[in-house]
Amino acid sequence: MSIREDEMASNSTASNSTAFSTITTTYYLYWKEFVWTAYVLLPSWPAIIFFGILANLTNISVFLKTGVTDNVTTLLLSLSVSDLLYLVLISPTACSFIILRFARDWHWPFHYQIGVDLLYWPAITCYDCSAFLSVWLGITRCACVAMPLRFKSVFTKARTVKIVIASFLLAVSLRIPIISVYRVVWRTNPNTNSSYAYIDKPNREAMTRVNDILNRNSILYINFIIMITCVSVLSFQLYRAARIRRSFTSASAAQQESGKPDNQGLSTRDLHVLQSVIVVCIIFIMSQAPFLMYSTARLINKELDIGTRYRSLFSIFTIISLTCSHLNASVNIFVYYRYNSKFRAQINSMFKTRETSLKTN
Repeated sequence: MSIREDEMASNSTASNSTAFSTITTTYYLYWKEFVWTAYVLLPSWPAIIFFGILANLTNISVFLKTGVTDNVTTLLLSLSVSDLLYLVLISPTACSFIILRFARDWHWPFHYQIGVDLLYWPAITCYDCSAFLSVWLGITRCACVAMPLRFKSVFTKARTVKIVIASFLLAVSLRIPIISVYRVVWRTNPNTNSSYAYIDKPNREAMTRVNDILNRNSILYINFIIMITCVSVLSFQLYRAARIRRSFTSASAAQQESGKPDNQGLSTRDLHVLQSVIVVCIIFIMSQAPFLMYSTARLINKELDIGTRYRSLFSIFTIISLTCSHLNASVNIFVYYRYNSKFRAQINSMFKTRETSLKTN
């Protein structure tokens, strides 16, 4: 080997060593934060998902018993169904995450990626549908404030049902590119000469890029902007209504509590509906914020992904975002109980009936 060749080989070795050192340093730079995030958040997933499934089943039961007679109840019922489907479908992914973190010697009957990926995107599709329904919920309430006289004729129950169906079809259509990438194939283990199920992902990189641009940024930003606008409009209207109500005499206040509308066209029930929609929208905004931030960062930096030097950082964002999604799909029952008198009365009635039955037995 010549001196020149020897220098080139030496430089190449040094360059590779430096690159490997940089990757390793970056990996361990966020490794400790990833471990802490996993140990703090992952154990809460089973409890959140289990509670969310029970809560949404309760929501569905209560809405059906009280009667789906208006567009808001139709949207809330559809939202509960969509959230329930999300929590059920995301359960295998959540279990796989926990097993990979806390039981590394677990003997998988199939390749672990099947548990992680197979139902992940169908679950996210249901979550997208929930997002669209939440957006429509905010829009309908804003329309109620902006045009109260025409609201019932524009947003009828029949049209709301069509909106629900269109939201589901839109969510599925937007996720088809990334869902179509995943398929289950069979591989043979040369050591044991046995076959095992494996999930194949051809064209994953290209479809992931399309999915990032379309769903994780464009659609997400549109939903985010609409929701913030709705919350701003509804909060302003709620503030105005509260000021007017405080200025009324005691007689007018009594009239308001009887359910008759004030000069702004908002009864006590309307105010409670506004408050509940605002809280639901705020929960949606807060739960989507971490996902929006890391999706934007991922679009800018392609290395924020699995199998790259930023894989630990990517895993941190993923765990935080999924935790927020689980919570978002689980906590609406508290909002309905707080602001919906019919919902609250039905829940109380169900618990009293259950309590009486237990005492009788």
